[in-house]
Amino acid sequence: QVQLVESGGGLVQAGGSLRLSCAASRGTFSIYGVGWFRQAPGKEREFVAAISWSGGSTDYRDVVKGRFTISRDNAKTTVYLQMNSLKPEDTAVYYCAADTWGAGSTDIKTYKYWGQGAQVTVSS
Repeated sequence: QVQLVESGGGLVQAGGSLRLSCAASRGTFSIYGVGWFRQAPGKEREFVAAISWSGGSTDYRDVVKGRFTISRDNAKTTVYLQMNSLKPEDTAVYYCAADTWGAGSTDIKTYKYWGQGAQVTVSS
């Protein structure tokens, strides 16, 4: 079983940047695909970005393409989400999750392990 812990959230002005980290403990992290999801108040949790087990394949939600970058360091068992040019509509709790298929899917149903979430607030 993998335990995931997000960090790096906070309050930032529109146009600013934040980098989220998802640190894994236990389990064989390097074989898992990892995704970032977010959930704003009153809305469903939605896909943001994903990366395959090797880091060779990534995928992004259309509205974050060109602004967000997902990456991973398997030696450090950590996945990152670099968020640039942040907008107020990016405000949400961000969750990382591990997908035991290894592909890094956009489908939330394929993710088995979840972190506790990190709040990101973007002020206008």
